[in-house]
Amino acid sequence: MTFNDVFKSSFLENVTEFSAVDTLIGMLFALVIGLFIFVVYKKTFNGVMYSTGFAMTLVGLSLVTTLVIMAVTSNVVLSLGMVGALSIVRFRAAIKEPVEIVYLFWAIAVGIVIGAGMIPLAVIGSVIIGVILILFANRRIHDNPYILIFNCIDEKAEEKANHLAGSGAERFVVKSKTVNAAGIEVTAEVRLKDAGTSFVNRLNDIEGVNEVTLVSYNGEYMS
Repeated sequence: MTFNDVFKSSFLENVTEFSAVDTLIGMLFALVIGLFIFVVYKKTFNGVMYSTGFAMTLVGLSLVTTLVIMAVTSNVVLSLGMVGALSIVRFRAAIKEPVEIVYLFWAIAVGIVIGAGMIPLAVIGSVIIGVILILFANRRIHDNPYILIFNCIDEKAEEKANHLAGSGAERFVVKSKTVNAAGIEVTAEVRLKDAGTSFVNRLNDIEGVNEVTLVSYNGEYMS
């Protein structure tokens, strides 16, 4: 038996051995769970700019990974070739938010688990992960920190502004203070009591306060 005979008798025959019904069922579940990941990502997104392309990538990633795992599990030779092919692939997409890594691994894990035939595990695990992410995302919104920046012409105006900001916010911590010929600039972290920002208007009405800025802050970006 030559190498050509081995190639024809084992490789080609094993590649064609697959169940169309199992493939359709697996791809259907991958699509449904991928859309579920899409919805969870959309509801929990707190970044600067929502990317529809990245969200759709999560659905496609679930489908593609499921297809690849189905092919790999059906043939040993194909699995070795797949490992070699994937080892030379380089992904250049930039991750804007650390939480996006969670969604990428979630989509890949779903594809692997469904491709391996463990559909109940993929469904139950995805529901648990989705509920946890939604609960933590909602909790984060209620405790959203802000950065408050205001400019004063003298120390007297600064004291009044600090007092008003401290009484109008649940938490008020000065992070930096810059003094120059133009006046005093104060940067502080604030956490609002009831999501109301009316105290910012009163800060601007203080005599000696030139400008007041309030921005949302999550530790990595400001918006």
